[in-house]
Amino acid sequence: MILSANDLKTKGISFVEKLIKKYNEVFITVRGKKKFVILPVEEYEKLKEAELDKIIKEAEEDYKKGRYIKETAEEHFQRLGI
Repeated sequence: MILSANDLKTKGISFVEKLIKKYNEVFITVRGKKKFVILPVEEYEKLKEAELDKIIKEAEEDYKKGRYIKETAEEHFQRLGI
């Protein structure tokens, strides 16, 4: 479901809650372009968990294939230019 920022402003969060119950996500547009999305917290948490799972799998794969660097904290900061 798409909702304009102006509609959000005039109709309020109770209207958004009704839309979320019906569509499970609401896109907010600003000047006709999608700018934000509103999700139930449960859906957001699922997305974050999936993202973390993907990152862990990528890190495990990198480790298996030797794509990592052994260095001290000082060397790491120097490499990063900090």
